[in-house]
Amino acid sequence: MDHDRTLADVIAPGLTVLFCGINPGLLSASLGFHFARPGNRFWPALHKSGFTPRQFQPEEQNELLTLGLGITNVVERATAGAAELKPAEYRAGGEALRAKVLEYRPRWLAVLGIGAYRVAFEAPKAVIGRQEATIGDTGLWVLPNPSGLNALWTPPKLTAAFASLRETAAH
Repeated sequence: MDHDRTLADVIAPGLTVLFCGINPGLLSASLGFHFARPGNRFWPALHKSGFTPRQFQPEEQNELLTLGLGITNVVERATAGAAELKPAEYRAGGEALRAKVLEYRPRWLAVLGIGAYRVAFEAPKAVIGRQEATIGDTGLWVLPNPSGLNALWTPPKLTAAFASLRETAAH
């Protein structure tokens, strides 16, 4: 699989929530769909938290736009794991993400991974949940990384974290 592959954003102006992964995995980049690896808990958490009426499959990602939801990444480059990324890539990705948010103006940007958020946004003490900082009018929220490797966040805890954002975004 090609480490230079990237994955197109699922994005439109004025979304309610723009979900932001760390970077595409090799399988996702190869297939062309976000969170495509079996065992990734993004799609189940999105549904169980009430964001989607049913559990979407990765190949249905563009249907999120009709619900006011989108997907992007902090770093565009695909890797086998986020550990392959350098801090400079996170910081550059954070700058590109700020520009994208200012252009598309979602109500919320939800970064999926506390470590990525801390480096990309130079916020070393950030915690999961709503952030005090904003990008223009866009609120910032950090969600746990939905990777199946993130054992600290069980499916029920992950769903609850997503539901907290959904409840806030609904108002």
